[in-house]
Amino acid sequence: MSSTARPSGLDPAIVARLKRTDDGLFPAVAQQYDTGEVLMLGWMDDEALHRTLTTGRCTYWSRSRGEYWVKGDTSGHVQHVKSVALDCDADTVLVKVDQVGAACHTGDRTCFDAGDLPLGPRV
Repeated sequence: MSSTARPSGLDPAIVARLKRTDDGLFPAVAQQYDTGEVLMLGWMDDEALHRTLTTGRCTYWSRSRGEYWVKGDTSGHVQHVKSVALDCDADTVLVKVDQVGAACHTGDRTCFDAGDLPLGPRV
């Protein structure tokens, strides 16, 4: 089922602004609100964003499982929403959160702890 087929309670003014992929999704970057640490990237659709805005907990759309998941419901590593912003192109949201525990499914604090990639020579 395409995520565009799911009904949403999202404010129509926000719906009109959002740009989505062909399957109705847009990236959501989670950032620790007080340190600026980038924690993870997840995918949302209109309903996931609606739930995030109204519950104060990050809700994502799992592309692999084809269902919504609320960060921390099974792991206890909850994301408490502090603010949500739409980027200048209206195709990505930035969710500032207070992360409890690890943000990554591997148990790391962030999903970006796997190491820096080597940079080539600079011109």
